[in-house]
Amino acid sequence: MQNRIIKLFLRGAISAGFLSAVADRFGLWAANNSTWGNWDAFLEYTGLINPWFPQKIIPGIGALATAAEIILALFLILGFKTALAAKLSGYLLFLFGLVMSFSTGVKGALDYSVFAAAAGALALSTIKEKHLELDILLEKKSKIK
Repeated sequence: MQNRIIKLFLRGAISAGFLSAVADRFGLWAANNSTWGNWDAFLEYTGLINPWFPQKIIPGIGALATAAEIILALFLILGFKTALAAKLSGYLLFLFGLVMSFSTGVKGALDYSVFAAAAGALALSTIKEKHLELDILLEKKSKIK
């Protein structure tokens, strides 16, 4: 029972973190609660933490990161391919933490708990017990065939 609650909490927290950041990029948070507030400011930050990439491809990197966060959040919410989505979320967050650390210093990654979120996502990927997941229905359906 405890693993079920922990797993639901991790799925929800990681998904909420991704979707909150995406909402901020699209200006869906109030201005006083916003980090970026709009897509252009997000791309400016993306360029800041990725100075080794040509400015021309920064919009693509921002779009790719945003798409990955939306897809991974939805997979975690639905419990679809949960272990894989959690593992990929952990890798994405770890990579983000490294990029932040190398470009602007480790303090930002630590202040925003990026490495803690990455660790939580990777821990989630190891919990085998399924609870309120689409994966349960898909496994049952495949056993019926």
